[in-house]
Amino acid sequence: MAWLQLHLATTEAHADAFQSALEDMGACAVTLTDGADQPVFEPPPGARPLWQNTVVSALFDADRDPALILAALQQQGLDAQAHHHETLDDQAWERAWMDDFAPMRFGERLWIVPSWSESPDPQAVNLKLDPGLAFGTGTHETTVLCLEWLDRTDLQGKAVLDFGCGSGVLAIAALLLGAGNATGTDIDSQALTASEDNARNNGVADGLSLYLPENLPADYRCDVLVANILAGPLVELADQLAGYCRAGASLALSGILAEQAESVRSAYAPWFDLNPTSQQGDWVRIDGVRRKTE
Repeated sequence: MAWLQLHLATTEAHADAFQSALEDMGACAVTLTDGADQPVFEPPPGARPLWQNTVVSALFDADRDPALILAALQQQGLDAQAHHHETLDDQAWERAWMDDFAPMRFGERLWIVPSWSESPDPQAVNLKLDPGLAFGTGTHETTVLCLEWLDRTDLQGKAVLDFGCGSGVLAIAALLLGAGNATGTDIDSQALTASEDNARNNGVADGLSLYLPENLPADYRCDVLVANILAGPLVELADQLAGYCRAGASLALSGILAEQAESVRSAYAPWFDLNPTSQQGDWVRIDGVRRKTE
């Protein structure tokens, strides 16, 4: 069976109306994607942000006439800024999606392995993780930078804080790499749920504590802190994050674009001896050690 896929360029203000109309016309699926390379970062809980330029793509049975669909949309006052369509051959869509995610290696010891794949190295540290709702499957440069850092950091028996934990991938990796315990915080309760589920799937749930940031105990202190969020919040939270770190604690910060590195380094320099900035693509990691004396 073949399918008709129709792509419609519109704006953030009209995307929902297009989606609703296409679903009413019998679309089997409707997806919204970025039409102008404008990433949306960390929306507040419950928010559904869209891009200023949004492409609405709808999947119909192959015998539908795209011209009639466009005419019906126009009758409802919905004129796409641009449009095109294509015919898609039927395939095993679930398998095609799964094939996009293969086991990935980080550093010397650590692999992230989807549940449907065999580990390339059964003797390695294998973290089982499937793509999901919360950010952090290990595919983004910022996550890669943090995972590689964790892989080469001495974590044995140490207390690790994953600030902005998302799917919990960094906290879980730390536990699998030998950390004594890990704590994860995130502003989104869905992320905490995802982290708990992923920790359970990897057999480390007993070692992971999860909190909304405001509920993290005031006297909490860690030996290792990793924060993969954004440069703005990292700068604003520098004093708070430094306060969580014991003297001699290791720190890794990411979610930082290369041009933002100096502002983040300046914010943490009063407390930490920082190593040279590491970069992958457009993104960087800043890491260092909490000074023993002020």
